[in-house]
Amino acid sequence: MDYTKENYNALVERLLELSVAYYDNDAPLVSDFEYDHMNNELKAMEAAHPEWVRPDSPTQHVGGHVSDAFAPVAHEVPLESLQDVFSFEEVAGFVERMDGAVSGSHDYVAEPKIDGLSVAVEYRSGVFYRGATRGNGEVGEDVTENLRTIRSLPQKLKNAPARLIVRGEVYMSHETFQTINARREVEGQPLLANPRNAAAGSLRQQDPAICAQRMLDVIFFNIQLAEGVDYTSHYETLEAMAAMGLPVVAHTICRTAQDCVDAINAIGEGREGYPFDIDGAVIKLNDLGQRLLLGSTAKYPRWAVAYKYPPEKKPSRVVDILIQVGRTGVLTPKAVIEPIRLAGTTVTNATLHNQDFIENLGVNVGDTVLVQKAGEIIPEVLQVVKKDSDGFFRFPTVCPVCGAGVVRDEDGAAIRCTGAECPAQRLRNIVHFASKDAMDIDGLGPAVVEALDRAGLAKTPAELYYLDAQSVATVERMGKKSAEKLIANLEESKSRGLARLLCAFGIRQVGTKAAKVLARNFTSLDELMAAGEERLTQIADVGPITAKYLTDWFASDQSRHQVELLRQAGVSFDSREELEDSRFAGMTFVLTGALERFTRSEAEEIIERFGGKASGSVSKKTSYVLAGANPGSKLTKAQTLGIPILTEDEFAKLIEP
Repeated sequence: MDYTKENYNALVERLLELSVAYYDNDAPLVSDFEYDHMNNELKAMEAAHPEWVRPDSPTQHVGGHVSDAFAPVAHEVPLESLQDVFSFEEVAGFVERMDGAVSGSHDYVAEPKIDGLSVAVEYRSGVFYRGATRGNGEVGEDVTENLRTIRSLPQKLKNAPARLIVRGEVYMSHETFQTINARREVEGQPLLANPRNAAAGSLRQQDPAICAQRMLDVIFFNIQLAEGVDYTSHYETLEAMAAMGLPVVAHTICRTAQDCVDAINAIGEGREGYPFDIDGAVIKLNDLGQRLLLGSTAKYPRWAVAYKYPPEKKPSRVVDILIQVGRTGVLTPKAVIEPIRLAGTTVTNATLHNQDFIENLGVNVGDTVLVQKAGEIIPEVLQVVKKDSDGFFRFPTVCPVCGAGVVRDEDGAAIRCTGAECPAQRLRNIVHFASKDAMDIDGLGPAVVEALDRAGLAKTPAELYYLDAQSVATVERMGKKSAEKLIANLEESKSRGLARLLCAFGIRQVGTKAAKVLARNFTSLDELMAAGEERLTQIADVGPITAKYLTDWFASDQSRHQVELLRQAGVSFDSREELEDSRFAGMTFVLTGALERFTRSEAEEIIERFGGKASGSVSKKTSYVLAGANPGSKLTKAQTLGIPILTEDEFAKLIEP
């Protein structure tokens, strides 16, 4: 193949960008399989043109760098990466090279390749001392305190050497990943992308308490250093680690190339039995003395390879398309397919993403489609390979769970249920209703909401106000005192006012700021409900899209039922947001730096109370920048644009009666 230096440099830059995303930001931009193939193409270019090789090429070093947020730890024994192979012929070629390179009998050890974050963990006199990430292979990040929170990491070992350094992989189990994402969905937080990124991001948190909440695990696969102990084989080190009390990766002895291939197939077929994601299988020379003789290249040990499982693709017939409603109200299509075996699992469902995806594929019930499952990723439909239906599947116009109308996001492909009482959304709706920016009901966090839901005591936000202390006291995680306190907090929240109530409803595009604007323009919820789109759009900062969301929400039978329940419970519908005057009408303020006389939220509230608007970014439309101590780039930009800068004293004079 003909290569150009321009193509080579472009590929290096792209791979460096992908490496930063994967290793440093824990947010990969492409699949592992795609990255590996690009990396192999780079190796082929460099083999053909060694004079092109750049010092910063990904082939010349381990991916990742050491973050300034953690203390650096120099690895006494480098944490090398492995040479990837993608075919059984390459596995056989590796065994053949080993046969020619080392004399005497030798065997291999096969292990699953865990898709997590690599760490080196040090014990002194059997007691956990320190742990670090791989970093660039030579220097890692000190994550000792975060590692202490991992339940499967022993703090003390049995019969350990005086000093021991072991290498392992920190991972998030499938069960934990699903549990955390279910909770984040209820809380309205962004979902974790996959277990590998979740584990890496969690271990690199500055606060160990956050890491502890992520319930990570660790498993070990190598002894880096064992003071005063001489092991002869890798298998022996694995057994020794297990005897000390360390969780150790599954391992199998292989004698021949065919044994290695059989082990790789067995690991791939059994992947659904592992609690963690795997992205391949590792084949290692067992004899440690022979490894020492073979040594390493600039990047890889010569005595091991990692076989990467290719994404499996198989055809199957679509027997149905179901619409699922998530906890945020998004409708997601799922293809029910005739069972096929993919990546070690039996697949009967595959994602179709959204309506646009379905239209682009032209897929409908009865069609034969190509389905892919790469590693542990959710199976997805790739293309239609045989068209046996008319047209494509169309989303319903009402929610399949509650019957309320559905709307499409104005800025995306998501289609959402608008039902205020939709059972699929009830947990998230109640959690949002009780949150700090909404009705601020102390003691009503996600765990308590879930417990109330399991007990059948509150299925909608309004039903919270019909709870009694006696019933709540019987709920898991509650007692008499906690129940009485919760009922008192609910009673107190009834007087929060219109702005908080509007925010609590969870109407699209009506957050805290929009709710305050509306509450300043209407004296009560009833007056707002009677307003049409035309009147709403006459209000500053209320556009036609927000106006339509509001009128549609109030027109819904489910919403009106919620409003009536709240009215009967005694929740105040009156506005507490009155303009003192309109001196800041039409003005936009930007706050920067540390304020001393006001908190940021107090300053923003004052600006809004006088008819102004607080913004997070400086533009030509900014009226003033209120600057505190140590202002950042916003001040510089304001000075460049000639925007007036206010000190706190000057701001205080502006708001004087």
